[in-house]
Amino acid sequence: MSQDRPGWSEEDSTLYEQLALVAVPCREEQLATLITQIPFGVDESFRIVELACGGGSLARALMELYPRATLLAMDGSSSMLRAARQRLVGFGSRAEVASFDLAADDWYVRIEGAGCVISTLAVHHLPDEGKRRLFRSVFDRLHQTGALLIADVIAGFRPQTWGLHADLYDRIAKAQSLSSTGSRNLVEQLEREEWNLFRHPDPVDMPATIGEQLAWLGEAGFRDVDCWWLRAGHAVFGGYKTAWVGKSHGVPINGPSYDHALTAVFDALAN
Repeated sequence: MSQDRPGWSEEDSTLYEQLALVAVPCREEQLATLITQIPFGVDESFRIVELACGGGSLARALMELYPRATLLAMDGSSSMLRAARQRLVGFGSRAEVASFDLAADDWYVRIEGAGCVISTLAVHHLPDEGKRRLFRSVFDRLHQTGALLIADVIAGFRPQTWGLHADLYDRIAKAQSLSSTGSRNLVEQLEREEWNLFRHPDPVDMPATIGEQLAWLGEAGFRDVDCWWLRAGHAVFGGYKTAWVGKSHGVPINGPSYDHALTAVFDALAN
């Protein structure tokens, strides 16, 4: 990726759509994991706000899995917004798509009372203070039983950690290229574009470590802060407005199982 541009561009969005099969390690696993941590049952009515929805695949899966939920999907790319609108058109008034700038604060009013705020591959574009402000702002506006759930790129403290992330990223990208297309063409394009940010740093990418972000979530007021998935420099993590009572398994929420969520994600990505 180019080093001489100020931020994410429409060209980046187009390229990402071309490389998505290999650009995100275990994308289906990440999204299914995130879905299983939503603190609402499939028969409950609640509002989801997705920050940086991309082409709307996760939003589509959520609309299928939670038939009584409503959703606001926001993104800063016009091409991504067009794709998201097309994917969500069948859900009518339950799903709204809107433009926003993640780094601004004029959209915060739109998350007032949301049951779940989710974001994938976006928060790392904010500087550290921007991440902390985002966490505080979401916490202040969430419904009392709500959650902030994130799937994103993470940094390492030590050079060997960055090296591990880079090597695993390349290894998984090669495997996904072969399994999805039967060839190395996509991963070779990924390498030409220097998409592996752990090997080719880019000013637009400002990831923080998982430890830092979990601490910032706690500072913002979130409870039961946790990381549920981590591999190749990508993690699924988040926190809740209200702590779970007790430390036992408790009564499970009637949410989708991991397998059910995974199937919905595969279907959404295919459409």
